[in-house]
Amino acid sequence: MRLAPIDRELLGGLHGPAAQKAMEILQTYGAVMGAEEFIAIESAHIDGCLYHGPSTIDFVRLFVDLGGRVRVPTTLNVAAVDTTHPSLHCGPPEFIPAQEETTALHEQLGCVATLTCAPYQRIFRPRLGEHVAWAESNAIVFVNSVLGARTDRYGDFIDLCAALTGRVPCAGLHLDANRQPALLIDIAPPRQARDLYFAAAGYALGEACKGRIAYIRGLPSDATEDELKGMGAAAASSGAVAMFHAEGLTPEARLWGGVIADLPHEPIGAERLDAAIAILCPLERGERVAAMCLGTPHFSFAEFVSLAALVDGRRAHPECGVFVSTSREIAEQIENSPMWGALSGFGVQLIVDTCTYLAPVVAQSGAIVTNSGKYAHYGPTHLQRRVGLMSMDRCVRCAEHGAVTP
Repeated sequence: MRLAPIDRELLGGLHGPAAQKAMEILQTYGAVMGAEEFIAIESAHIDGCLYHGPSTIDFVRLFVDLGGRVRVPTTLNVAAVDTTHPSLHCGPPEFIPAQEETTALHEQLGCVATLTCAPYQRIFRPRLGEHVAWAESNAIVFVNSVLGARTDRYGDFIDLCAALTGRVPCAGLHLDANRQPALLIDIAPPRQARDLYFAAAGYALGEACKGRIAYIRGLPSDATEDELKGMGAAAASSGAVAMFHAEGLTPEARLWGGVIADLPHEPIGAERLDAAIAILCPLERGERVAAMCLGTPHFSFAEFVSLAALVDGRRAHPECGVFVSTSREIAEQIENSPMWGALSGFGVQLIVDTCTYLAPVVAQSGAIVTNSGKYAHYGPTHLQRRVGLMSMDRCVRCAEHGAVTP
């Protein structure tokens, strides 16, 4: 690999032993990726902060002991448990102190404990064309597709090395050639509730793409960021999608209009969307519902506005929990807003720092309903429970009755 002066300084230890160690790891990683050089990044988002076991702590402590500090603004992804509301945690109790230690060690390196899987919902977001090193599957697909910034798929621990050096190998989706669409997909217009439609579209998209970048036609022209967020998260779950182009919606789609005629074409019709919903919602009418879980990825302020309008004047069944995952920042805004009365009156409990398909909070037996394709994909395996994908409106009705409703 060609090394710039800053790369040689980092490898030579001029910026400290922590940055030197991180750069050595990145140099090996870059060689495996076939990169010819390193490039600078403007920010990092760390997924390795989620406690999985002793190695999680060992790795970050190594750099703390070496006196490391991140060289670019760096945020933290979700944790393994909501340490703000530890009484709700139904998983291994030892995860609470272990996660607290993991987060604290990252903070010693200069990371900001945002603890959200949707860092793009904050004020400061990557700009079009800006290079970043972001981990977390839904954040990767959002930053590449919706924002048009550039990140490759950075997994646990490589993300922290990037933050400590401010450098990454110029490979993967940092390169123009690797952002070109390889598949043309026409998606049928919605005939379901919008949130259910985008979840199903994402799930079917992932199955069709299998990691390839798609150029998508047919999505509603007024699609919101939250809808694209939900679609991207589902696509990343079912098919390892890291980027898509949506005609008239995403910033780089206009670059590829001249090549789409030569791409393999795969339609996603109404039947295929219905099939995706059927796979993700195996629940039967009348089946007991133990909880409604929303916020995978983390709920935005706008999504809370929609939920508050739905639940105003209503109340969840006393044996059905209502959990909504979001960031600390948005949770504080919601709790201090006029809509909190309607939300809390319905029974909403805010979960921060984590997601309820990762950190179990549902104690009672029964199924879980959600409007998230990502949750419906991962929840059954992670939680060993029956999970059903449905619109938020239907989720609310199920929570009211404590059972699956039509």
